[in-house]
Amino acid sequence: MKRTIKLLALAAVVAVFAVPALAQTKECNDEFKSATYSKWYDNRQKDQAAAYEAAKEYLAVCTTDDQYTAALKKFKAAYEAATADVTNRTQFNEAVQKKNYADQMRLGKALLATDADNPAVNIVLGLTGLGDPNLLSESAPYARKAIELIEGGKPFSPLPSKDAALAFLNYVVAKSVVKGDPAAAIPYFLKAAKYESDLKKNPQLYLDLAGAYNDGPQAKLTEEYNAKVGPDKTETEASKLVLANLNPVIDRQIDALARAAALADAANKQAVMDELTKLYEYRNKTKTGVNELVASVLSKPLPDVPTPITSLPTPSAPATPANSGSQSGSNPGTTSTAGSGNGTGTATGTTSGKATGSAKPTASPTPGKKPRTNYRRG
Repeated sequence: MKRTIKLLALAAVVAVFAVPALAQTKECNDEFKSATYSKWYDNRQKDQAAAYEAAKEYLAVCTTDDQYTAALKKFKAAYEAATADVTNRTQFNEAVQKKNYADQMRLGKALLATDADNPAVNIVLGLTGLGDPNLLSESAPYARKAIELIEGGKPFSPLPSKDAALAFLNYVVAKSVVKGDPAAAIPYFLKAAKYESDLKKNPQLYLDLAGAYNDGPQAKLTEEYNAKVGPDKTETEASKLVLANLNPVIDRQIDALARAAALADAANKQAVMDELTKLYEYRNKTKTGVNELVASVLSKPLPDVPTPITSLPTPSAPATPANSGSQSGSNPGTTSTAGSGNGTGTATGTTSGKATGSAKPTASPTPGKKPRTNYRRG
Protein backbone atom coordinates (compact mmCIF):
# COMPACT_ATOMS: atom_id res chain seq x y z
CA MET A 1 0.00 0.00 0.00
CA LYS A 2 2.82 2.36 0.88
CA ARG A 3 4.48 1.65 -2.47
CA THR A 4 1.24 2.56 -4.28
CA ILE A 5 1.06 5.86 -2.42
CA LYS A 6 4.66 6.70 -3.38
CA LEU A 7 3.99 5.98 -7.04
CA LEU A 8 0.90 8.18 -6.96
CA ALA A 9 2.91 10.93 -5.35
CA LEU A 10 5.58 10.65 -8.04
CA ALA A 11 2.95 10.86 -10.75
CA ALA A 12 1.59 14.01 -9.14
CA VAL A 13 5.07 15.60 -9.14
CA VAL A 14 5.52 14.78 -12.85
CA ALA A 15 2.11 16.26 -13.56
CA VAL A 16 3.05 19.46 -11.72
CA PHE A 17 6.17 19.91 -13.86
CA ALA A 18 4.31 19.04 -17.04
CA VAL A 19 1.66 21.70 -16.65
CA PRO A 20 4.03 24.68 -17.11
CA ALA A 21 5.61 22.98 -20.12
CA LEU A 22 2.22 22.58 -21.74
CA ALA A 23 1.38 26.13 -20.86
CA GLN A 24 4.53 27.32 -22.71
CA THR A 25 3.50 25.78 -26.05
CA LYS A 26 3.36 28.59 -28.61
CA GLU A 27 0.18 29.16 -30.56
CA CYS A 28 0.21 30.55 -34.09
CA ASN A 29 -2.15 33.43 -33.46
CA ASP A 30 -2.08 37.06 -34.55
CA GLU A 31 -0.30 38.18 -31.37
CA PHE A 32 2.49 35.59 -31.87
CA LYS A 33 2.80 36.42 -35.55
CA SER A 34 3.06 40.14 -34.98
CA ALA A 35 5.56 39.89 -32.13
CA THR A 36 7.79 37.30 -33.75
CA TYR A 37 7.77 38.90 -37.18
CA SER A 38 8.62 42.28 -35.61
CA LYS A 39 11.54 40.67 -33.75
CA TRP A 40 12.85 39.32 -37.05
CA TYR A 41 12.27 42.56 -38.93
CA ASP A 42 13.94 44.76 -36.31
CA ASN A 43 17.06 42.54 -36.11
CA ARG A 44 17.47 41.39 -39.71
CA GLN A 45 20.33 43.86 -40.28
CA LYS A 46 21.81 44.75 -36.90
CA ASP A 47 21.65 41.29 -35.26
CA GLN A 48 21.14 38.55 -37.81
CA ALA A 49 21.63 35.78 -35.27
CA ALA A 50 18.62 37.05 -33.31
CA ALA A 51 16.69 37.55 -36.53
CA TYR A 52 17.47 33.99 -37.54
CA GLU A 53 16.15 32.62 -34.24
CA ALA A 54 12.95 34.63 -34.67
CA ALA A 55 12.48 33.39 -38.23
CA LYS A 56 13.14 29.82 -37.22
CA GLU A 57 10.66 30.05 -34.33
CA TYR A 58 7.97 31.62 -36.51
CA LEU A 59 8.27 28.91 -39.17
CA ALA A 60 8.28 26.14 -36.57
CA VAL A 61 5.06 27.38 -34.93
CA CYS A 62 3.21 28.68 -37.97
CA THR A 63 3.45 25.85 -40.45
CA THR A 64 0.90 27.27 -42.89
CA ASP A 65 2.14 29.83 -45.37
CA ASP A 66 0.97 33.38 -44.85
CA GLN A 67 2.07 36.89 -45.84
CA TYR A 68 5.25 36.60 -43.75
CA THR A 69 6.54 33.09 -44.40
CA ALA A 70 8.08 33.72 -47.84
CA ALA A 71 10.39 36.44 -46.54
CA LEU A 72 11.25 34.45 -43.41
CA LYS A 73 12.04 31.27 -45.36
CA LYS A 74 14.29 33.20 -47.73
CA PHE A 75 16.18 34.83 -44.87
CA LYS A 76 16.53 31.55 -42.97
CA ALA A 77 17.94 29.72 -46.02
CA ALA A 78 20.38 32.56 -46.81
CA TYR A 79 21.56 32.77 -43.21
CA GLU A 80 22.14 29.02 -42.99
CA ALA A 81 24.03 29.01 -46.31
CA ALA A 82 26.20 31.93 -45.20
CA THR A 83 26.91 30.34 -41.85
CA ALA A 84 27.78 27.03 -43.48
CA ASP A 85 30.00 28.86 -46.01
CA VAL A 86 31.97 30.56 -43.24
CA THR A 87 32.39 27.26 -41.43
CA ASN A 88 33.41 25.47 -44.60
CA ARG A 89 35.93 28.17 -45.47
CA THR A 90 37.51 27.97 -42.05
CA GLN A 91 37.73 24.19 -42.18
CA PHE A 92 38.89 24.29 -45.81
CA ASN A 93 41.78 26.60 -44.94
CA GLU A 94 42.72 24.33 -42.06
CA ALA A 95 42.72 21.31 -44.40
CA VAL A 96 45.04 23.17 -46.78
CA GLN A 97 47.43 24.02 -43.98
CA LYS A 98 47.45 20.45 -42.71
CA LYS A 99 47.71 18.97 -46.26
CA ASN A 100 44.59 16.92 -45.65
CA TYR A 101 43.73 16.39 -49.30
CA ALA A 102 40.53 14.38 -48.78
CA ASP A 103 39.06 17.16 -46.62
CA GLN A 104 40.21 19.76 -49.12
CA MET A 105 38.21 17.99 -51.80
CA ARG A 106 35.10 17.53 -49.64
CA LEU A 107 34.99 21.06 -48.26
CA GLY A 108 36.07 22.67 -51.53
CA LYS A 109 33.17 21.06 -53.35
CA ALA A 110 30.77 22.57 -50.79
CA LEU A 111 32.28 26.01 -51.35
CA LEU A 112 32.06 25.73 -55.12
CA ALA A 113 28.38 24.79 -54.85
CA THR A 114 27.68 28.48 -54.15
CA ASP A 115 30.69 30.00 -55.97
CA ALA A 116 31.56 27.78 -58.92
CA ASP A 117 34.09 30.18 -60.47
CA ASN A 118 36.17 30.76 -57.36
CA PRO A 119 39.73 30.51 -58.78
CA ALA A 120 41.55 29.78 -55.51
CA VAL A 121 39.27 26.87 -54.56
CA ASN A 122 39.41 25.43 -58.08
CA ILE A 123 43.22 25.65 -58.03
CA VAL A 124 43.49 23.89 -54.68
CA LEU A 125 41.10 21.13 -55.74
CA GLY A 126 42.93 20.84 -59.04
CA LEU A 127 46.19 20.17 -57.21
CA THR A 128 44.91 17.63 -54.68
CA GLY A 129 45.69 14.84 -57.12
CA LEU A 130 49.40 15.60 -56.81
CA GLY A 131 49.20 15.32 -53.04
CA ASP A 132 47.02 12.20 -53.05
CA PRO A 133 47.12 10.04 -56.22
CA ASN A 134 43.81 8.47 -55.18
CA LEU A 135 42.18 11.84 -55.87
CA LEU A 136 43.84 12.37 -59.26
CA SER A 137 40.83 11.61 -61.46
CA GLU A 138 38.57 13.60 -59.17
CA SER A 139 40.86 16.64 -59.17
CA ALA A 140 41.43 16.76 -62.95
CA PRO A 141 38.14 18.55 -63.84
CA TYR A 142 38.95 21.26 -61.29
CA ALA A 143 42.45 21.59 -62.77
CA ARG A 144 40.91 22.15 -66.21
CA LYS A 145 38.48 24.70 -64.77
CA ALA A 146 41.30 26.49 -62.95
CA ILE A 147 43.37 26.66 -66.16
CA GLU A 148 40.39 28.21 -67.93
CA LEU A 149 39.92 30.80 -65.17
CA ILE A 150 43.61 31.75 -64.96
CA GLU A 151 43.99 32.03 -68.73
CA GLY A 152 40.90 34.26 -68.63
CA GLY A 153 42.65 36.67 -66.28
CA LYS A 154 41.57 35.40 -62.86
CA PRO A 155 44.05 35.39 -59.93
CA PHE A 156 46.52 32.50 -59.61
CA SER A 157 46.73 32.57 -55.78
CA PRO A 158 47.65 30.51 -53.74
CA LEU A 159 50.41 29.66 -56.26
CA PRO A 160 53.36 32.09 -56.41
CA SER A 161 53.01 32.92 -60.12
CA LYS A 162 50.77 32.43 -63.13
CA ASP A 163 53.38 30.18 -64.76
CA ALA A 164 53.62 28.00 -61.65
CA ALA A 165 49.85 27.62 -61.47
CA LEU A 166 49.50 26.69 -65.14
CA ALA A 167 52.49 24.31 -65.03
CA PHE A 168 51.21 22.27 -62.11
CA LEU A 169 47.60 22.27 -63.28
CA ASN A 170 48.57 21.04 -66.76
CA TYR A 171 50.69 18.37 -65.08
CA VAL A 172 47.63 17.16 -63.17
CA VAL A 173 45.60 16.91 -66.37
CA ALA A 174 48.43 14.99 -68.08
CA LYS A 175 48.79 12.51 -65.23
CA SER A 176 45.04 11.99 -65.06
CA VAL A 177 44.80 10.82 -68.69
CA VAL A 178 48.20 9.22 -69.33
CA LYS A 179 47.17 5.68 -68.38
CA GLY A 180 44.11 5.60 -70.59
CA ASP A 181 45.44 7.70 -73.47
CA PRO A 182 49.21 8.35 -73.36
CA ALA A 183 49.20 10.29 -76.64
CA ALA A 184 46.58 12.70 -75.27
CA ALA A 185 48.73 13.34 -72.20
CA ILE A 186 51.83 14.41 -74.16
CA PRO A 187 50.67 17.98 -75.03
CA TYR A 188 49.86 18.61 -71.36
CA PHE A 189 53.26 17.31 -70.22
CA LEU A 190 54.90 19.61 -72.77
CA LYS A 191 52.87 22.61 -71.58
CA ALA A 192 53.79 21.87 -67.98
CA ALA A 193 57.48 21.74 -68.89
CA LYS A 194 57.49 24.99 -70.87
CA TYR A 195 56.21 27.27 -68.11
CA GLU A 196 58.83 28.83 -65.85
CA SER A 197 58.29 27.01 -62.56
CA ASP A 198 59.94 24.58 -60.17
CA LEU A 199 58.21 21.76 -62.02
CA LYS A 200 60.39 22.49 -65.05
CA LYS A 201 63.38 21.33 -62.99
CA ASN A 202 61.76 18.11 -61.79
CA PRO A 203 63.16 14.97 -63.51
CA GLN A 204 59.91 13.08 -62.89
CA LEU A 205 58.10 15.31 -65.38
CA TYR A 206 60.47 14.21 -68.17
CA LEU A 207 60.32 10.56 -67.15
CA ASP A 208 56.54 10.83 -67.41
CA LEU A 209 56.88 12.48 -70.82
CA ALA A 210 59.23 9.75 -72.07
CA GLY A 211 56.82 7.11 -70.79
CA ALA A 212 53.89 8.76 -72.59
CA TYR A 213 55.82 8.74 -75.88
CA ASN A 214 56.77 5.10 -75.29
CA ASP A 215 53.29 3.84 -74.39
CA GLY A 216 51.45 6.03 -76.89
CA PRO A 217 52.81 6.86 -80.34
CA GLN A 218 55.85 4.57 -80.25
CA ALA A 219 53.80 1.50 -79.33
CA LYS A 220 51.17 2.33 -81.96
CA LEU A 221 53.69 3.00 -84.74
CA THR A 222 55.78 -0.05 -83.87
CA GLU A 223 52.73 -2.27 -84.18
CA GLU A 224 51.82 -0.62 -87.46
CA TYR A 225 55.37 -1.01 -88.78
CA ASN A 226 55.48 -4.73 -87.98
CA ALA A 227 52.21 -5.18 -89.84
CA LYS A 228 53.48 -3.43 -92.96
CA VAL A 229 56.96 -4.86 -93.47
CA GLY A 230 57.25 -7.55 -96.09
CA PRO A 231 58.37 -11.19 -95.71
CA ASP A 232 61.62 -11.61 -93.76
CA LYS A 233 61.21 -8.03 -92.52
CA THR A 234 61.96 -6.55 -95.91
CA GLU A 235 60.98 -2.91 -96.24
CA THR A 236 57.93 -1.81 -98.17
CA GLU A 237 56.90 1.70 -99.13
CA ALA A 238 54.24 1.54 -96.41
CA SER A 239 56.70 0.40 -93.73
CA LYS A 240 59.18 3.12 -94.74
CA LEU A 241 56.50 5.75 -94.20
CA VAL A 242 55.67 4.39 -90.76
CA LEU A 243 59.38 4.33 -89.92
CA ALA A 244 59.72 7.95 -90.98
CA ASN A 245 57.11 8.82 -88.34
CA LEU A 246 58.46 6.45 -85.70
CA ASN A 247 62.04 7.68 -85.60
CA PRO A 248 61.15 11.26 -84.51
CA VAL A 249 59.05 9.80 -81.70
CA ILE A 250 62.04 7.80 -80.44
CA ASP A 251 64.13 10.97 -80.68
CA ARG A 252 61.60 12.73 -78.40
CA GLN A 253 61.93 9.89 -75.89
CA ILE A 254 65.70 10.23 -75.96
CA ASP A 255 65.44 13.99 -75.42
CA ALA A 256 63.07 13.55 -72.45
CA LEU A 257 65.26 10.90 -70.83
CA ALA A 258 68.33 13.10 -71.33
CA ARG A 259 66.58 15.96 -69.52
CA ALA A 260 65.60 13.63 -66.70
CA ALA A 261 69.21 12.44 -66.43
CA ALA A 262 70.50 16.01 -66.40
CA LEU A 263 68.16 16.93 -63.54
CA ALA A 264 68.25 13.69 -61.53
CA ASP A 265 69.94 13.50 -58.15
CA ALA A 266 72.83 11.18 -57.41
CA ALA A 267 70.54 8.41 -56.15
CA ASN A 268 68.55 8.23 -59.42
CA LYS A 269 70.87 9.48 -62.14
CA GLN A 270 72.59 6.19 -63.00
CA ALA A 271 69.29 4.37 -63.46
CA VAL A 272 68.08 7.09 -65.82
CA MET A 273 71.38 7.06 -67.69
CA ASP A 274 71.10 3.30 -68.18
CA GLU A 275 67.68 3.66 -69.79
CA LEU A 276 68.83 6.59 -71.90
CA THR A 277 71.98 4.79 -73.10
CA LYS A 278 70.01 1.70 -74.07
CA LEU A 279 67.54 3.68 -76.19
CA TYR A 280 70.22 5.99 -77.60
CA GLU A 281 72.38 3.07 -78.74
CA TYR A 282 69.39 1.34 -80.32
CA ARG A 283 68.52 4.50 -82.25
CA ASN A 284 72.05 5.56 -83.25
CA LYS A 285 73.94 2.25 -83.26
CA THR A 286 76.53 3.77 -80.93
CA LYS A 287 76.86 5.00 -77.36
CA THR A 288 79.09 7.86 -78.42
CA GLY A 289 77.45 11.19 -77.71
CA VAL A 290 75.23 10.24 -74.76
CA ASN A 291 77.20 12.19 -72.16
CA GLU A 292 77.47 15.19 -74.46
CA LEU A 293 73.72 15.09 -75.02
CA VAL A 294 72.99 15.09 -71.29
CA ALA A 295 75.44 17.93 -70.71
CA SER A 296 73.82 20.20 -73.32
CA VAL A 297 70.16 19.17 -73.49
CA LEU A 298 68.81 21.71 -70.97
CA SER A 299 70.15 24.56 -73.08
CA LYS A 300 67.97 23.45 -76.00
CA PRO A 301 64.24 24.05 -76.49
CA LEU A 302 61.98 21.17 -75.57
CA PRO A 303 60.83 19.67 -78.89
CA ASP A 304 57.15 19.62 -79.72
CA VAL A 305 55.18 16.56 -80.78
CA PRO A 306 56.48 15.47 -84.20
CA THR A 307 54.47 16.62 -87.20
CA PRO A 308 53.03 13.57 -88.98
CA ILE A 309 54.72 12.66 -92.25
CA THR A 310 52.15 11.68 -94.86
CA SER A 311 54.43 10.81 -97.78
CA LEU A 312 58.06 9.96 -98.43
CA PRO A 313 60.19 12.29 -100.52
CA THR A 314 60.44 11.39 -104.19
CA PRO A 315 63.98 10.27 -105.07
CA SER A 316 65.82 12.68 -107.34
CA ALA A 317 66.28 11.54 -110.95
CA PRO A 318 69.87 10.67 -111.95
CA ALA A 319 71.72 13.62 -113.45
CA THR A 320 72.45 13.37 -117.20
CA PRO A 321 75.94 14.67 -118.13
CA ALA A 322 76.05 17.17 -120.95
CA ASN A 323 78.82 15.14 -122.62
CA SER A 324 79.05 11.66 -121.21
CA GLY A 325 82.12 10.92 -123.21
CA SER A 326 84.13 13.65 -121.48
CA GLN A 327 83.27 12.53 -117.93
CA SER A 328 85.61 9.58 -117.69
CA GLY A 329 86.81 8.97 -114.16
CA SER A 330 83.72 10.59 -112.70
CA ASN A 331 80.70 8.88 -111.18
CA PRO A 332 77.72 10.51 -112.86
CA GLY A 333 74.17 9.54 -112.18
CA THR A 334 74.42 9.19 -108.35
CA THR A 335 72.57 11.53 -106.06
CA SER A 336 72.49 11.59 -102.26
CA THR A 337 69.47 12.92 -100.40
CA ALA A 338 70.38 14.27 -96.98
CA GLY A 339 68.16 13.21 -94.12
CA SER A 340 66.64 15.29 -91.39
CA GLY A 341 68.44 15.82 -88.10
CA ASN A 342 67.04 13.65 -85.33
CA GLY A 343 68.33 15.71 -82.45
CA THR A 344 70.87 13.09 -81.35
CA GLY A 345 73.60 13.54 -83.92
CA THR A 346 72.36 11.05 -86.54
CA ALA A 347 70.73 11.90 -89.85
CA THR A 348 67.88 9.81 -91.18
CA GLY A 349 66.40 9.98 -94.64
CA THR A 350 66.55 8.27 -97.99
CA THR A 351 69.33 7.62 -100.47
CA SER A 352 68.21 6.43 -103.88
CA GLY A 353 64.79 5.79 -102.35
CA LYS A 354 66.02 3.48 -99.58
CA ALA A 355 65.71 4.17 -95.86
CA THR A 356 69.09 4.70 -94.22
CA GLY A 357 70.25 5.25 -90.69
CA SER A 358 66.87 4.21 -89.36
CA ALA A 359 66.21 2.17 -86.26
CA LYS A 360 64.22 -1.01 -86.82
CA PRO A 361 61.43 -1.03 -84.25
CA THR A 362 61.11 -4.79 -84.03
CA ALA A 363 63.84 -4.96 -81.41
CA SER A 364 63.00 -1.68 -79.77
CA PRO A 365 63.86 -1.57 -76.09
CA THR A 366 60.98 -0.61 -73.88
CA PRO A 367 62.11 1.85 -71.21
CA GLY A 368 59.14 1.06 -69.06
CA LYS A 369 60.89 0.54 -65.75
CA LYS A 370 62.07 4.08 -65.34
CA PRO A 371 63.26 5.35 -61.95
CA ARG A 372 60.78 7.62 -60.30
CA THR A 373 61.48 10.51 -57.97
CA ASN A 374 57.97 10.25 -56.49
CA TYR A 375 57.10 13.91 -56.86
CA ARG A 376 54.65 15.28 -54.34
CA ARG A 377 53.29 18.77 -53.97
CA GLY A 378 54.88 20.30 -50.90
